[in-house]
Amino acid sequence: MERLGNLLTFASGRRTKWLIVAGWVVMAVLLAPFAGRFEEVQENDSASFLPTDAQSTEALALGRAFDTNEQVPAIVVFRREAGLTADDLAAATTAQTAMLSGGIEGVVPAPIPPLPSADGKALLLVVPIAPGPDANVLGGAVSRLRVIAGTAARDGLQVAVTGPAGFIADAVEVFGSLDTRLLFSTAAIVAVLLLITYRSPILWLIPLFTVAFAEFATRGLGYWLGRAGLSISGQAAGILTVLVFGVATDYALLLTSRYREELRRYEDTHAAMASALRGAGPAILASAGTVIAALLCLLAAELTSNRGLGPISAIGVAVTLVAMLTLLPALLLLAGRRVFWPFVPRLGTSDAEESSLFARLGRTVAPRPRRIWIGAVAILLLLALGGTRTSFDLYSDDLFRASVESVEGAALLNGSFPPGASAATLVYVRPGVDPAGATALTAADPGVAEVLPPQVAPDGSGLTRFQAVLADEPYGANAFATVDRLRAGLAATLGDGALVGGPSAEEADVRAAATRDTLVIVPLILVAVLLILAVLLRSLLAPVLLMATVVLSFAAAFGVSVLVFEFAFGFPGIDPTLPLLAFLFLVALGVDYNIFLMDRTREESRQLGTRAGMLRALTLTGGVITAAGVVLAGTFSVLAVLPLVVLTQIGFIVAFGVLLDTTLVRSILVPALALDLGDRIWWPSALARRGAAATGRDLAVARRSDPVSAG
Repeated sequence: MERLGNLLTFASGRRTKWLIVAGWVVMAVLLAPFAGRFEEVQENDSASFLPTDAQSTEALALGRAFDTNEQVPAIVVFRREAGLTADDLAAATTAQTAMLSGGIEGVVPAPIPPLPSADGKALLLVVPIAPGPDANVLGGAVSRLRVIAGTAARDGLQVAVTGPAGFIADAVEVFGSLDTRLLFSTAAIVAVLLLITYRSPILWLIPLFTVAFAEFATRGLGYWLGRAGLSISGQAAGILTVLVFGVATDYALLLTSRYREELRRYEDTHAAMASALRGAGPAILASAGTVIAALLCLLAAELTSNRGLGPISAIGVAVTLVAMLTLLPALLLLAGRRVFWPFVPRLGTSDAEESSLFARLGRTVAPRPRRIWIGAVAILLLLALGGTRTSFDLYSDDLFRASVESVEGAALLNGSFPPGASAATLVYVRPGVDPAGATALTAADPGVAEVLPPQVAPDGSGLTRFQAVLADEPYGANAFATVDRLRAGLAATLGDGALVGGPSAEEADVRAAATRDTLVIVPLILVAVLLILAVLLRSLLAPVLLMATVVLSFAAAFGVSVLVFEFAFGFPGIDPTLPLLAFLFLVALGVDYNIFLMDRTREESRQLGTRAGMLRALTLTGGVITAAGVVLAGTFSVLAVLPLVVLTQIGFIVAFGVLLDTTLVRSILVPALALDLGDRIWWPSALARRGAAATGRDLAVARRSDPVSAG
């Protein structure tokens, strides 16, 4: 570890600092044309979330035989509660003519007969849209359709554009404005929190400037990864921005705090920075390693959105790590000691932390550590009980927090048509298989309200497709059960001769893959992080205990979040991908703070023994780690106020979990465990075998850190 620390000091050289800054500037210039185009490679259609081997994914591919230009249907619904009048029907006919006149880019001018409802209250129009490779075409077409449809709305006639095209357009619109909004909101929060933390009008600018370089580089690399074929969803891009800002600020706070500490020991700023990099560098490197390793575990995911999130986020953390260990030290050295004004650290001055809150907290925990850690565990277990109310009843039509037209239109349809009319299920029958048998089996299912006449693929392949309108809401448990029955029945009779796809099947496959990913990837994350902790701390017992505290912290944060989502936000449930993503970020980021604390504890324990070493480490790192946790929670809280339910849930649970981890777990539970176990916590390393004799070394320093035991 010493050699690693020495290797990291190259950024503290008198000449290398200029080379480092110049290198980053050159890289920024080279990536400038591509960083601004990151949004171009983001994908928010169904295929960007589906598992690659799901039946609905294969159905999407078969659908190209019918729609060579990959049409997406927009459904225009006209509804009057008292019943449609002759004027209403005329207005709908006029609107359909205008929509199919050829003046709207992407709209396929193929008139499909209007479909009236049985109760005479509603009329449904299907308008096919072929967006092609340009994602903006679909959004523009839906916007034009809504303008035309709006001209027909009068005197109580309700009109809305919904269906798959409507939902996609609304989602793309939200994600399209998300990137810039999220970037500036996150930067503003980080700037304010850094200003409060550093209490300096100058110092906060340097970490923020470094973070901006890391974010800029990540977006440029992300563009090329997207061009190379990596699936990057708008959701992943949003999480990436918050993650880069969060971990970058964490590393900046830790390194800057250690640098400030070393400036009290060294007159030369370069020597102080070299010492700071030797001391904090390995912990920062190990911290980034745990996050990167956890993120790369997502490569084992079936869900395409999860698998795409892993590499792009891991690269973002890696770029951030390099920036914080090279550019940040170089900029701090160029600014000199005065950058800390008005609280400039002077050579030989004492540590202000000695009388800090965390020094007092350590002295409070030290006399009764076992009682305290048992109490902390009991509190976390009590909070975790909220998880027993977990419900996954959050579906695609619950995606938006605000009211959007696609959801309103689906509600209008459900008032007069079978609920599945807004998103029909598609059954594909392969060549050589009698479609009549598949049609009869489908129509016989109690969850199917209507089966439309089959279509033959125009490419001469012999492939047949028909639509099944479900009797239940297309994005709900009953619809998913119907899809499962249809697949099982068709497979039992026709083998692989028929496939079930469409929106209901796609969401069912996403949810099944999300469950599988959670069960498979969570153990991989635990093993990967545990191995890194064992290497860093050269112990087996300490990593196991640290992982146990982080998992318990996750369970508590999850339990509280479930209750908040239900009773405060009023959400019908949680997204099926939330448990995995929340576990990933809370475990990887929660372990960060334990790494910062325990690495410093090990360093101090070599001289003072574990008891005094823990109290000394808590005194020196408590403030900066808590500040880092507050900043990270602040960055993720930006997600909690966005208009998408999924991002709101991720933002809240991670923000709350990080705060819980940095306060109760890292400040009380972990120190209490270490104080109770003493040197045994380092088993089986040499620190565990040296016994109580080592705790008498450097008694003067120990007395300052732990007057209870040393006094």
